[in-house]
Amino acid sequence: MPSMTGGRFIAETVHGYGITHVFFMPYIGPLALMEMEKLGIKRVQTHGEKAAAYMADAYARVRRGPGFCMAQAVGAVNLAAGLQDAYLACSPVVALTGKELLINQQRHAYQEVDHVNPFSAISKYSAYVSTPEHLPVYLRQAFRAATTGTPGPAHLDLEGIAGQGVVELEADLEVIVEEAFTHLPPFRPAAEPSAIDAALQLLNQAQRPVIVAGGGVVASDARNELIELAEKLNVPVATSLNAKNMFPADHELAVGVPGSYSRACSNQLLCEADLVFFIGSHTGGQVTNGYQIPPQGTPIIQLDINPEEIGRNYPVQVGLQGDVKTSLRHMIDRAAPADPRQAWVGRVQEKVREWKTEMAHLVDSDILPMRPERLCRELSDYLPSDAILVSDTGHAGVWTGTMLDLKHADQSYIRCSGSLGWGLPAAMGAKCAQPDRPVLCFTGDGGIWYHIAELETAARCGINTVTVVNNNHSLNQEQGGVEQTYGGRTAGSDELWLFEDADFARIAESFGALGITVNRPGELPGALDRAFASGRPAVVDVKTHVEGIAPRAWVPTS
Repeated sequence: MPSMTGGRFIAETVHGYGITHVFFMPYIGPLALMEMEKLGIKRVQTHGEKAAAYMADAYARVRRGPGFCMAQAVGAVNLAAGLQDAYLACSPVVALTGKELLINQQRHAYQEVDHVNPFSAISKYSAYVSTPEHLPVYLRQAFRAATTGTPGPAHLDLEGIAGQGVVELEADLEVIVEEAFTHLPPFRPAAEPSAIDAALQLLNQAQRPVIVAGGGVVASDARNELIELAEKLNVPVATSLNAKNMFPADHELAVGVPGSYSRACSNQLLCEADLVFFIGSHTGGQVTNGYQIPPQGTPIIQLDINPEEIGRNYPVQVGLQGDVKTSLRHMIDRAAPADPRQAWVGRVQEKVREWKTEMAHLVDSDILPMRPERLCRELSDYLPSDAILVSDTGHAGVWTGTMLDLKHADQSYIRCSGSLGWGLPAAMGAKCAQPDRPVLCFTGDGGIWYHIAELETAARCGINTVTVVNNNHSLNQEQGGVEQTYGGRTAGSDELWLFEDADFARIAESFGALGITVNRPGELPGALDRAFASGRPAVVDVKTHVEGIAPRAWVPTS
């Protein structure tokens, strides 16, 4: 067994698991970072721990395999805060932090706080590593935990503020890479045949069934199987935000995104359904708009790789435990062609048409400043066929989820699952995972302010993303609540949601990025052409209407 430093072992293991980029905030494991450089791993040093976690999250989601981030002891809790998004998005991130020497614990060591509770809240697995001899056990387990079942973050706390008690010492260490855990999913178990037959029987008997596809379809790479099953059984498909690109937007069975960031027609149709089949969906509060769409009592089938999720929020008539891709393939093979359900499919198409007609005056509006609905239409028409669209949360999630159509099978969509500001650093992580694909971040001025310093990181590291800023100089999603509290718009209320109109193009240029300002819809395609061709990170500052506020989700009146 070879003798090596803990730093060398970490580097070789990370390299063995196929990780090409490591995101970190210094000062952590410098010897490990040096060994990574020798192996060709690119080290992306950020301006904040949360940004490092966000980059690793998006990197992991886009490559459908582990991401890796690091921070020293004093920044560990900041990294944990950033890992909240990876946890909520079921993203397989492995995080490494330093920890004050054990002998100094609980003695008011400088800048030291508890790491156990913060990381236990946002990880599937967290362990303390006190010596390099322990690395083979705990690092391999971190990769296994991050990728198996429902994916999620795993965390190792290394002895020493910078992990020096593990990284800098030598031991006899053997690097073992378990290939199954280098990607998602590691295993593909199939649901039981009897359960598949029971689910097919219910689907065939239903008159108004709807499929709701979630992030598990993405993790399992089951887009083709989802489409094939829906077409064979003539079942309309709604998708969560996480699965937005898993079903063609222009398909005759497409319902759209339901829940709280939703199209009204999607929620309406789920409330009319007499059977809902959740596929790879946690049936969480967002996709169900607080567990009320579909209404409680609707007959439910649920397929998930994690049996703990089946029936969590809706009691099921049939539960299917298994990998989505494999289980759907078995369903397709066992299913007989179903009734065409002409009346129900026609109803779905009618409601979708009604919604589009209702939105047309905003989607096609020439009003200036630009409406965000028009901005989304322009982006739908422009996005390259292999683009990765990265969406922030809040209004950015609503606009991209409801108003922006992905028109090509090879386009990808990932979105913020928690904290506003995720979009810019996440787009950088996505670009690192797929450097040959165009990556476009959609955020607002409220979102880009959070981590705008990472434009310097992007320029320094050559991470050439394009960021479109829906710049309405406000957090106008907060306007209604603030003005309700104040009883109207006053000087005091304005300062809680309005900003000065910043020039993000000039700010971007100051960081070494390309900056472009867009005032009119017709200017956008040329601006995006310039941005993608520039050979550097780019910010397209689109001046939009402050009154462009997304409608509240449709809910049944009774």
